[in-house]
Amino acid sequence: MWVLDLWPDTLSAIGIVRSPRLLGWVGLLCGFIYRHCDLILGQSQAFAKPIERWSKAPKKFRYFPAWAEATFDNSASAVPAEEVQIHANAFCILFAGNIGEAQDFPAILQAAALTRHRKDIHWLIVGDGRAAQEVRRTIDEQSLSDTVYMLGRHAISRMPSFFSGADALLVALKDEPIFALTIPGKVQSYLSGKKPILGMLNGEGARVINEAQAGMVCNAGDAPQLADNACRMADLTPAERENMGELGAAYCEQHFNRSALMEALVGWLNDLNQRRARG
Repeated sequence: MWVLDLWPDTLSAIGIVRSPRLLGWVGLLCGFIYRHCDLILGQSQAFAKPIERWSKAPKKFRYFPAWAEATFDNSASAVPAEEVQIHANAFCILFAGNIGEAQDFPAILQAAALTRHRKDIHWLIVGDGRAAQEVRRTIDEQSLSDTVYMLGRHAISRMPSFFSGADALLVALKDEPIFALTIPGKVQSYLSGKKPILGMLNGEGARVINEAQAGMVCNAGDAPQLADNACRMADLTPAERENMGELGAAYCEQHFNRSALMEALVGWLNDLNQRRARG
């Protein structure tokens, strides 16, 4: 079993399930599944204790993070997307992915509002999701249409061209304990894209970006600090931002290399096989 989201915790954090009884049932189901697995992989080191709580078997757990798809390896050399090129004269902060409750768009838009005096900073949103309509409404209500631009949903094969045209890549998660345990999947893609990262999140995701020295991070929900970091990054020299991107790519190669992860997985499966053969 490869665990990418912790249930029932995530269901509660984003409000999909609010009933304590239903959440308890989901927890019991997860525990049943975990107990019948020989190996449990978690995308974050912080998943170990919550999974142990339900599985009652700590020796089953292995840290197995996600990796960046090969399509992102050429982001730095891709021709910038036309949708981003029209913002070429601005400092472009790009968010790519799901537009949902977990991504805390109210705080992102608050940060965008705080930087509206910087006409050279544009916030670009690529993707779709449950909260997209509310984001559009907020942009209109707060007159942010000259600051925030929603570029729609596009195929993952086009993402390198969007990354290439951006000056910084944005990742955010709500201020919920469960999200502090998670490494958002887009972090690996962002690191591989060789662009500096602006992060507004806690825990494991923040740790990775800081360890990689790949950008600037503030606490989840801290819109004023995100706005300040956006201005600070916009004022860096291109060489300073490029260095952040290179450091991020090097960290990604070291810690999220697909071949190395697959080699580790094969080793774990062989160990399981040998233990079964010995009875």
